[in-house]
Amino acid sequence: MRTQVAIIGGGPSGMLLSRLLRLAGIDSVVLERRTRAYVLSRIRAGVLEWGTVEMLKHANLGARMQSEGFVHTGTYLAAQNRGFRIDFDALIGKKVMVYGQTEVTRDLYDAHGDAVIHEVDGVTPGGLDTDAPFVTYTKDGTEHRIDCDFVAGCDGFHGVSRKAIPTHVLQEFERVYPFGWLGVLSETPPVSDELIYANHARGFALCSMRNAALSRYYIQALVDDPLEKWSDAAFWDELKRRIPEDAADTLVTGPSIEKSIAPLRSYVAEPMRWGRLFLVGDAAHIVPPTGAKGLNLAVSDVHYLFEGLTQHYQGDDHGLDCYSERALARVWKAVRFSWWMTTKLHRFPDQTAFDQRIQEAELSYLEHSTAAQTELAENYVGLPY
Repeated sequence: MRTQVAIIGGGPSGMLLSRLLRLAGIDSVVLERRTRAYVLSRIRAGVLEWGTVEMLKHANLGARMQSEGFVHTGTYLAAQNRGFRIDFDALIGKKVMVYGQTEVTRDLYDAHGDAVIHEVDGVTPGGLDTDAPFVTYTKDGTEHRIDCDFVAGCDGFHGVSRKAIPTHVLQEFERVYPFGWLGVLSETPPVSDELIYANHARGFALCSMRNAALSRYYIQALVDDPLEKWSDAAFWDELKRRIPEDAADTLVTGPSIEKSIAPLRSYVAEPMRWGRLFLVGDAAHIVPPTGAKGLNLAVSDVHYLFEGLTQHYQGDDHGLDCYSERALARVWKAVRFSWWMTTKLHRFPDQTAFDQRIQEAELSYLEHSTAAQTELAENYVGLPY
């Protein structure tokens, strides 16, 4: 088989890149290890920067998002059970969209699912430092080969793409946080019309939503906590202890329909290009979910790579040559913001009473400083591409 761009990974970044390339008249093939049903079953966050919203519209994928998504013009922060609001619209005239990553993926499949080859094994990119790259894979016991011009590695942190870069070339930067997020999905109305990020001496909490009847809540917990320890009653009780009192008083609880603990880490791999291979999204970087940047960073990578590829097929390689530099400049700013949000809102194992008061003082300053709120708003809604 021959194509122009071979894409490893059928998540939202790989699918979006393929969709945009098709609209530009550039051929691609997407290889995905899992089934379509498995990909669509993944529970992920759903705060979209407005740049992401515009990218999805550009890919002709905005109709359902526009009708079912929730536009948020601000967010709430809280310390010790008292909250305040950051008004994005008033501060910088921008907003975000709450629309689940699963829904984004579903829209991509509905529009472009025929580009994906599912249930492939042994995916191996080759010839990446030559003018004739290729990808081999096995499906139904038969080995196949795709010859291509470029390979896009959209296969996540545990994928094969990043591992294809020689160790003497690849630099990795990582911070693993000593806690995780215990998340619960429940068929209950959200406690707030916007997200609530809460700092508390007992640990962080977040109140989020998927739609008017589906809520997503998180509390900071030990990453190796057994889920059996956290009955629904225990979860709701702990959440109420950490969020603002008015929210706790009106919180509607119910049976969880999904419960899991996710680890938190900051990770960046450099460079994001080697030869004819380009890393995209989680294959190159991971951020803790505190800043809502994971999917949005993947989309900004897609923006830079799509721009470079379209320029290449018009005879200009500048966009591809500077892809890694441009993408990483934005990645590191988002990593900084996610780190800042994480360190200001979570309780660390060695945290003292002094450290807790410093966090509370930081949030108090943020509450009363227009300059500090503007900085947070600019980063939260997304820095420009």
